[in-house]
Amino acid sequence: MGHYRVAVNLELTSKCNARCIMCPREAVLHPRAMKLDTLRQAVERLSPGDVFRTVIAGYGEPTTHPQFEACMQIISQAAVPMDMVSNGQLLDRERLRLIDGVVNTLIISFSSIAPQVYAAVHRNLDQKQVMDNIILARQLLKSTRLAISLTPLSSCIETLPQTINWLREQGVESLTMSPSLYDRAGSLDDASGQESSLRKIIKQYGLRSQELDFVPSLRELYLQWRCNRFKCIPRNTDLVIAADGSYQYCFNDMGHTHPLGHLSEMDIRTVLKVREGTVENPELCSSCSIRNRYRPAEFARAVYGYLRS
Repeated sequence: MGHYRVAVNLELTSKCNARCIMCPREAVLHPRAMKLDTLRQAVERLSPGDVFRTVIAGYGEPTTHPQFEACMQIISQAAVPMDMVSNGQLLDRERLRLIDGVVNTLIISFSSIAPQVYAAVHRNLDQKQVMDNIILARQLLKSTRLAISLTPLSSCIETLPQTINWLREQGVESLTMSPSLYDRAGSLDDASGQESSLRKIIKQYGLRSQELDFVPSLRELYLQWRCNRFKCIPRNTDLVIAADGSYQYCFNDMGHTHPLGHLSEMDIRTVLKVREGTVENPELCSSCSIRNRYRPAEFARAVYGYLRS
């Protein structure tokens, strides 16, 4: 059938210090931090032949892990590029020192320069502290690239030019945005119609479309589609390793209620074979706003963007 690679979403912890509007925390049934032995097993499973990129993210904030320093030491042994997504609240000088050179790209989620917009989107976070930490990261990181993930919600678009200007004034040039509205399996009610114009917005402001970071090659993208019975491109490009060490059916399963197995019992190639045989899961798929994003026309636009990049 053909050999392909995937991105891995590694959930260092499912606990979070934020209550962002697009992330229904109530769906996280058993928030926990990954044990160090489990993390070691996960890192050992990350073979370059199966995984081209790992993103430390999941449904928690990685910097809240109580053994963050030990986690960085383990992650430094990974055989594949490791990126990290953070809300930026706890990125103090010490954590940035631990991250530098271990993480390939540090991606900070940021919604808006406008305090009222930021407070409404990134609830429970201190905007000034996050902005100070972005400046600090820009100053301190020498071997790790800094990127900002701009929140693709309609409430953030109006102040997007000012937000981009401020970030570029700080010397941050790597600005990304998802071409899909953040919607955790249909949990967010945003009927503004903004999603249809996100690609235009990404092009207008010279942002990088985040979907491109999950495509190792067009050949492998095709093989992902061909080998899996369920033709969901976003799901099949990404494999989640949850904080408890389980492989997940889909990254939109916030409750981690449909595991495919555990990393202590199977390697990544094996779990990909298991997932290839699965079909649509109505409980997750019927309300998901992402699964239909890649019909033929949309897929063609994504491929075109990939080739241009």
